[in-house]
Amino acid sequence: MSRTRIKKRKSIQTKLMVYVWVCVIPLIILVTFALIRMYGYYQDYDRLVRNITSANEYNMSFKESMDETMYRIITGSANWTDPEEKLMSDDPKALIKNATEHFEDLRKKTTEDNVEADLDQLLKLLSILDERVDDILKNVEEGGHYDENMELLDFNIRTLTSLIQEDIQVYIRDEATNMELLRREVASSLLTTTRVLVISLVVAIIIIYVLSRRLSKSITEPVTELVDMTERFAGGDFSVAYHIESHDEMEVLANSFNSMVKEIETLVNDIHKEQENAREAELRLLQEQINPHFLYNTLDAIIWMTEAGETRDAISMTQELSNFFRISLSKGKGEITIKNEMEHIKSYLEIQHYRYRDIMDYEIDFDEDILGCYIQKLTLQPIVENALYHGVKNKRGVGHIKVTGRAEGDNIVLITEDDGIGMKEEELERLRSLIKGDIEDDTQDGFGMANVEKRIEMQYGPEYGITVESEYQKGTVVRVLIPRVESVGQDSDEKKK
Repeated sequence: MSRTRIKKRKSIQTKLMVYVWVCVIPLIILVTFALIRMYGYYQDYDRLVRNITSANEYNMSFKESMDETMYRIITGSANWTDPEEKLMSDDPKALIKNATEHFEDLRKKTTEDNVEADLDQLLKLLSILDERVDDILKNVEEGGHYDENMELLDFNIRTLTSLIQEDIQVYIRDEATNMELLRREVASSLLTTTRVLVISLVVAIIIIYVLSRRLSKSITEPVTELVDMTERFAGGDFSVAYHIESHDEMEVLANSFNSMVKEIETLVNDIHKEQENAREAELRLLQEQINPHFLYNTLDAIIWMTEAGETRDAISMTQELSNFFRISLSKGKGEITIKNEMEHIKSYLEIQHYRYRDIMDYEIDFDEDILGCYIQKLTLQPIVENALYHGVKNKRGVGHIKVTGRAEGDNIVLITEDDGIGMKEEELERLRSLIKGDIEDDTQDGFGMANVEKRIEMQYGPEYGITVESEYQKGTVVRVLIPRVESVGQDSDEKKK
């Protein structure tokens, strides 16, 4: 039985691997071909850039260096006749030799006819220049011939260096033209390669679909009966039992299914009880989050504004109320973006600002890079509400509420500050105990924050949650620490690591 099961499992694994490689290998070949081709283009482009750069150095310095060196030798400021005093920088033959070797090397590497012609002409001029330099150097070594040498310098050397400089510029221009042609070829090749890859991807998807259908059919047919049993079980029939003697994974699965049915049957009553408790907790949470008094007071304020002719404020307040409840519901989603959470508390504070504009002001400041991260819905609203009703409203004069959001490494810190009445030490300790669940809340004042703490700890772990600092007559600071979650459903255990 064990050998049969192992053999069956291996055949399925082999089939899977064959299907995978049938789809993957052609894509690997195409990608490899594209990379090799792009690398070839890169080498050609790099060669052109190097050639142009090196030629440009001669274009900028060769004529000036050559003319100046020959002038110094003719006038005697550079001692050519004494080998011990002669400097390498004053050697025109070395300049010509270096230039000739450099352009001969370029000539060997080039494959373009126009560039070959440019370099042939350039090397020919360098050869003529070398001969004319020999004539002047011979005269200098003999002594005298100053006027003759100056005439050779003006009509031969400078003319030849000018022609060489012009030929270098022609060479640079032709190489730049070749570079532009290469750029066009790369663009065209890239477009063609992209089309081929897209077509290949579509074909691969079709092949994968066909193969997956065949594979699925070959694997799922033996489990059809088990699926029927599972559906009956899901409908509440705990008398189902699946028996098969296939001596493979299906027999193991059938035995596991039968054991599972028996175990689940004994747990159904406990699950129903837990579901009832969960529904009660959820209802209590919704009642706390959507305070009817807040809705009634807001609607009364809108009516009062409308009757008073303050239609713009009434419209704005209605829009904020609509946005508040839209985000509160969020189509049943448990997690929303921090941007939506920020908009939610903004709507809440803006509504309250209409009602308490004489005693309350607020500020919201969130970093842009955390707005796309996700957070449990209605995390900040209970905290902000607590800052308003238990902080700012109990203070004389205008109170200020500030809500900020910052990234700290792999975590996010959300801070709610108010300069309200604050709390005495015993009040602060009681609130901390309520938040941590160490004591029960008889007054319901701390339920909202305790609920937020519990939800954060359940999803992310005990190292995350709420911390409260407060000083009587100065204000309160509430910090919420959560992991940075980039997408919905991200593994919270992974975030904690």
